Amino acid sequence: MKKSISTLLFYFISVSLFSQKVYTPDWESLDKRPVPSWFEDAKFGIFIHWGLYSVPGWSPKGTYSEWYKYWLENKKLMGNGDFTGTEIYDFHTAMYGRDFTYADFAPMFKAMSYDANEWAKLFERAGARYAVLTTKHHDGFALWPSKEASTSYGRPWNSMVIGAHRDLVGEYVDALRKTNIKVGCYFSLREWGNPLYTKETMGLFYEKHFFPQLKDLVNTYKPDLIWSDGPDAINDKEWQVERTLAWLYSESPVKDSVVVNDRWANNTGRKHGDYYTREYSNSSASYDKPWEECRGIGLSFGYNQNEDLEDYTSPKALVLTLVNIVSNGGNLLLDVGPNANGKIPPIMQERLVQMGDWLKVNGEAIYGTRAWVRPCQWTKGNREWKSKEKHYVSGDAILKQTVDPEPGYAVKEVFFTKKGKNVYAILPAYPKNTIKLKDIRSTGKTKISLLGSEKKVNWKQKGDDIVVEMPALYMDDMPCDYAWTLKLENVAD
Repeated sequence: MKKSISTLLFYFISVSLFSQKVYTPDWESLDKRPVPSWFEDAKFGIFIHWGLYSVPGWSPKGTYSEWYKYWLENKKLMGNGDFTGTEIYDFHTAMYGRDFTYADFAPMFKAMSYDANEWAKLFERAGARYAVLTTKHHDGFALWPSKEASTSYGRPWNSMVIGAHRDLVGEYVDALRKTNIKVGCYFSLREWGNPLYTKETMGLFYEKHFFPQLKDLVNTYKPDLIWSDGPDAINDKEWQVERTLAWLYSESPVKDSVVVNDRWANNTGRKHGDYYTREYSNSSASYDKPWEECRGIGLSFGYNQNEDLEDYTSPKALVLTLVNIVSNGGNLLLDVGPNANGKIPPIMQERLVQMGDWLKVNGEAIYGTRAWVRPCQWTKGNREWKSKEKHYVSGDAILKQTVDPEPGYAVKEVFFTKKGKNVYAILPAYPKNTIKLKDIRSTGKTKISLLGSEKKVNWKQKGDDIVVEMPALYMDDMPCDYAWTLKLENVAD
């Protein structure tokens, strides 16, 4: 009898668990799906913008080179700067001639230096926990053997049938699967040149192109993350987002593990999806869901040969950007733009390695952490410093909020993260003598140490604050560059 009851109980529990995994195509059901925990623990990912736009690889400073087709054909331009709008058109006609179309770049996109295994090794060395490749950007060109791409455009329009004659996505996925890095696939909604992509034919576009193409990508490569983008002024009902996500969450081969962002329609941002997104900002806002900030090392996601050394974010600023985001509970998705041959520019490789070196010492204070009761500790002064840049906040802006303030403005002198009973205090500048950690109470079990150093850290409770005496270290004894972490074990809640 007991065995029968146990069997029956197991049956009902199994049925209950199974039923929880079936999501109906409505937001009430979809929004109840728990977010796979790996994403919020990951904290640091690598974005890769790579496609036909990498062939010209040029755009005015402060603009997105991956929008080359749009800038060229519409004679418009947006970014940090004042533009006439014809800059790309003028460059293009001077370089390639008036009769050379954007589609003519396809046979030139040969990816001759592309080695996905080398990419994967670099991303591992950088300390990244996930990567996201543009499998298809707004030009509709697919980096895998997508039959929908070529059929819809009426010409060879994927990397297997023209240019590289390789499954670039497949090589990327295979390489990452040899590591512990999660596989992400960027998938554009908008397609500038697709004849079906019109307001009047959105239903046909979805049925004949978008949905079967997405299914092909997911069924073939089984990504851990789908990064949708570019919904234009089209709402969730027209995009049939609920139907798409119900399939992903309930029927797809990655239904239990896939993570998706919020860019599925013009009314889903910071409302639906597994996590929210931001782009080239430096806001200290936090959200009720996991979230992610994406930005490039320069001010373009795609490769831009027009950028100079001063256009690239310094390694210290990249580390502090990561720390600032993580202290507010977010992830950083940092972009690199390979050239048309698939080579990641050396300065971008160097920046990734520098971040990886820092994470080797301080990763404990980043991976798997959550926001503490407050993200940071401010000095006295005005906290409302704002970047004067027109559209996109450059990476080095964080330095104005930490180590290089303008007169009268406060800085964030300490960032905080937490994991279990430990709190981590991350310092943008190494104090000469002491640092006061305000409004933190110790307990009888409290221990404080400097990550990466065996030097003893002396401290004392002074009122509501902990005063830490920083170890006096020679340059050779410093555990890392850019920022330093105090580990506070067993402080009071």
